[in-house]
Amino acid sequence: MREITFAEALNEGLREEMRRDSTVFIAGEEVGFAGGIYRVTKDLMTEFGRERVKDTPISETAIIGLANGAAAAGLRPVVEIMYQDFMAVCMDQLVNQGAKMTYMFGGKVKLPIVVRTQCGVGRHQGAQHSQSLEAWFAHIPGLKVVMPATPYDAKGLIKTAVRDNNPVVFIEHKMLYQMKGPVPEAEYVIPLGQADIKLAGNAASIVATSWMVHKALAAAAELAKDGIDCEVIDLRTVSPWDKAAVLQSVRKTGRLVVVHEAVRTGGFGGEVAATVAEEAFAALKAPIRRVAAPDIPVPFSRPLEEYFIPEVKDIVAAVKEVVSYKDA
Repeated sequence: MREITFAEALNEGLREEMRRDSTVFIAGEEVGFAGGIYRVTKDLMTEFGRERVKDTPISETAIIGLANGAAAAGLRPVVEIMYQDFMAVCMDQLVNQGAKMTYMFGGKVKLPIVVRTQCGVGRHQGAQHSQSLEAWFAHIPGLKVVMPATPYDAKGLIKTAVRDNNPVVFIEHKMLYQMKGPVPEAEYVIPLGQADIKLAGNAASIVATSWMVHKALAAAAELAKDGIDCEVIDLRTVSPWDKAAVLQSVRKTGRLVVVHEAVRTGGFGGEVAATVAEEAFAALKAPIRRVAAPDIPVPFSRPLEEYFIPEVKDIVAAVKEVVSYKDA
């Protein structure tokens, strides 16, 4: 099977959906002539023209407001907020308007909106361009939240998101754009709310999202050298999230480590841990462990940013702790 990059997979998925449905259009800062700062929308303006690929002013509130109005009028906007951090600027339009409009109008208005945005550390861009804020949006009823980790998932999920009749926050990690992986040329979609077992195992369950999925897999490879076979679960979407897959895995392994790049306090890993504690407590052989970033702003300094990022060694240590746990 051919291999393409994460960015190319997203581009291909958007292109296919725009060809399939003439109501789909793209808008955002630098998405047209420049093709997006990470080249996800490269050449789409050339094929579809300025009417369907629109460069906007630097106003996140206006971009989401445009999406709300266009979607309510029957179009399917895919809008980009250049960095997830900037979504703080447009929270009213997204959280108080977009997420609630279908509910407030008794289902008479549909809002098929995709809000593409970029998250995460690794490029030394400092505290205002590097956050992972998925838990903010997962907290809001009416929003769906997607976090793909591979090119295959990126294409399948973006196509599903475009076809969904609800607002979807589609979060892409900066460090994944140039990662290559197998992507079939044949048509496919991936349902929202369906996790993927990236690696099967029996000793412990590792639940991760986005870039951390790859670190979890690297940790599992290290642990396998010591005879510890881990199950690695990629949630793929955090709202809705696949509780059944996680609970089934924990009931098999008896141990859970949750990994996310977001800061520890209020991170989505806490929701996963709480659900397992409520619904599969009897299956646990050890306390649940979370591997997350410290509760500080993301540092600009390269060495400090590297300290901030959850690493493979942190996941390995957490798994070894739960595997060796003895109840005093």
